[in-house]
This record gives sequence, structure tokens and C-alpha cells, in this order.
Amino acid sequence: MTTLVVCLDRTDDVGRKTGLRSPIVGWEAVRALVTDIGLADPEDSGVNSLLETLRVAQDLRDEDEDAVVAVVSGDRESMVSADRAVARQLDDLIAAHDPDSAVVVIDSAEDERLVPIVESRVQVDSVDRVVVRQARDIESTYYLLKQFLADEELRQTVLVPLGLTLLVFPVLAMRIGAAEGAAAITTVIGLFLLYKGFNIDEIMTGVAHQVRESLYSGQVSVVTYVVAAGLTFVGLFAGALGVSSLEETPGVVIPIVQFTFDSVPWLAVAALTASAGRLLDETISEEPIRSSFLNLPFAVLAVGMVVRGFSAYFLEQQGLIEPVVVPAIEQGVLSIDSFVVTGGERLALYVVTAIVVSIVGARIAMYFSSANVDAEPDDGMQSESTGRSNAESEVTDGGPRRDDGEPDRAAGSRHEPVSDPSHGSDSDPNPDSSS
Repeated sequence: MTTLVVCLDRTDDVGRKTGLRSPIVGWEAVRALVTDIGLADPEDSGVNSLLETLRVAQDLRDEDEDAVVAVVSGDRESMVSADRAVARQLDDLIAAHDPDSAVVVIDSAEDERLVPIVESRVQVDSVDRVVVRQARDIESTYYLLKQFLADEELRQTVLVPLGLTLLVFPVLAMRIGAAEGAAAITTVIGLFLLYKGFNIDEIMTGVAHQVRESLYSGQVSVVTYVVAAGLTFVGLFAGALGVSSLEETPGVVIPIVQFTFDSVPWLAVAALTASAGRLLDETISEEPIRSSFLNLPFAVLAVGMVVRGFSAYFLEQQGLIEPVVVPAIEQGVLSIDSFVVTGGERLALYVVTAIVVSIVGARIAMYFSSANVDAEPDDGMQSESTGRSNAESEVTDGGPRRDDGEPDRAAGSRHEPVSDPSHGSDSDPNPDSSS
């Protein structure tokens, strides 16, 4: 078994410092090269990689393996020409020695880019990375930085915000003060981290794609979504007006409840509008309506009624809204005195109504779902029974039938004729018997 122990030098440090041309093959040649490079530049880490190459080859020979030691270098013109030079030298080494496998020795992240070139030509059993002990942390940090800078997405995510921060902070410090500028920049960085952490960019991209597809396909939900957005803004504005009309109240609970009480009707109508548009799209399409879209309007209405009831109960307990007074009714013999509906009774009425609405929605969704499921097998069974009856009629009548139900004589004529003794010579199977 022959193993090629090759030391890679992408930037041609060997040729630049010794004047030798690669590839350099053989134990003695590489050993002399160590002395030449060491005398030319004692601080070069290439000396250590060459010594590691000799050590690996010696270990393989101690295990009774045939090891070929070689040093392959690129050139200094460009990275493409360097890689091509290394590939050409490797082809010459493989053609001359026909190794079964290879052990690659490298000493930098730059040389590691040549490993795929070796792997494409011979089986690589091991990659030996030589790092000088005094420079291990520096080399590792340098390698990580190169990997980081090579990733375009990481560069845009980290370096761009950092550069903008360094540019904006001096301006803010001179205009509004250092503390205010630092606070503003910290707020922006926090918002950016939340934006990336929650994948808001991907969500917005998906929403934009869905809106574009909806516009191109002419869906009704596009219009209802716009109407729903307008109703949502109206609801938020109504809630804000309700909060602004409150007197000075300690805490934030009462303003939140007041905002909810005033905005929930508009928000519920907005949700109903959006769900109605989606339901219309499902109805127009050829596919059966899914039960989730049928149940959604009822669920929205039920939730809106429950939230409205609880918020009204809390506000009535604080005396911010008046109880509901039902006026007296007098029509003929019907006479009902006026009465007051308290907060608890109104809450119970809202909750019971919401439960009834949700049950009705669930029943309607189940009805349409079961109808769709029952319709599909019936159609299949009907077609199967129709095909079976047609097949049976053909077998029973001895042949296919016409549209009017009569047997097809033309089709029957294709069968063998049956002899009839009542006809004379026309049906006589032996014409010579008469003579």
C-alpha cells in the first residue's frame, strides 16, 4: 500500500524563499528543504509543516507502509492559477507513484482550501493541521474571522448595524447628548434584535407573497381584508377616544378595560369581514368548503361577545357605565314593566349567547363536512353500480344493447351462426348429401 504524504503551500512560500520549483519529492529533498526555509525565514510556520510531513511519513514507514513525501506549491499570480498549478502537480505525482491514499499536511486556513482538489484525485485518509503552540489562539481567531467574513448573510446582519451605530452615535452625541444618543441607539439595536429573533422579515415576505398571489388570482378576500384593516383602525381609534374621556384614574387596569370595551365591537366586525371574505373564496372555488372556515365567523362572534361582557361587567362595577334599563312594554293585553339588568345578569347573558353561537357554528360546520364526505362515496358507488349493471346486461342478453334498450344485432352478428333445421339448403351443413 502506497500513501502520498503531501504538504500543501498555496501561496508558493517555498519558491519565493528558496527559488526551488515544486513539486519536491523524496525524503532527502524535503529534509534539505526544511534547512533552506529555516535559514531563509526562521519564523515561518512552513518549517513546522515540513517537519510534520516528515514525521507522518516516518510513522507510516515504521508500520511497514510505503510512504511518498512531497511538497506541492501554487504560484503568486492569482488564486485560480495557484489552484490549477497545485492540481497539475498532483496529477503528475499520482501518475508517477500511483498512491492508494493520501495524508494532507497544512498550516493555515488558506492552504485548507486546496484539500478538495486533493480529494477529487485520490482518497484522503487524514488532514493534519499544523498550528504553532505560541500562535494557536491567533491562528484559530484568524480562521474564524475569515469564515465569518466569507458569509454574506452574517456580514449584513452584524457588520452593517455595527457600522451604522459607529456613524450615528457621534452625531447624536453632539446634537442631543451622549446619554440620549446611547439610549436611542440601544433602543434601535433592541428592536432590530427582536425583528431578527421573531423572523419578522420572513413573515412579511410571506404576507407580501400571499397578497400578490391574491391580487393576481382575483380573490374576494383582498377587498375584505382591506375593509377589515380599516375597521381595525376605527376600533383602535374608538378605544383611544374612550380612554381619553376617562378622568384621572390610578393604575392602568381601568384604561385597558375601557379601551377593550370600546374597541371590541369594531374589531369583531373586522374579523367577521375578513373571515367572510375567506369563506366566499372557499365557496367560489371548486374544492369543498373546509369546516374551519365555516366555524370561524361563529367563533369570532362568540369571543367578541364574551370579551365585551366581561369588560362591561368590570366597568359597571367601577361605576363608569350605567346598568341596562329595559323600558316598559304595553301592547294590548301584553304589559311588561320596566326592569334593570345588572352587571352580573348582563355578563351571564353574554356568556350564554356566546356558547349558543359557538354550538350553532360547530353544528353547521359538522353538517356541511358530513354532507361533503357522504357525497363522495355515493358518487363512486353509483358509478360502480352503473358499470356493474351494464356489464351484467351484456352478459345476460348475449351482447351489448343500443341506446333504446334493444339488443345490438350488428354486434350479435359477429358471433358464430347457429344452424336452423327448418331452413333447407341454406342451413344444411352438408351440401353434397342431396345429390
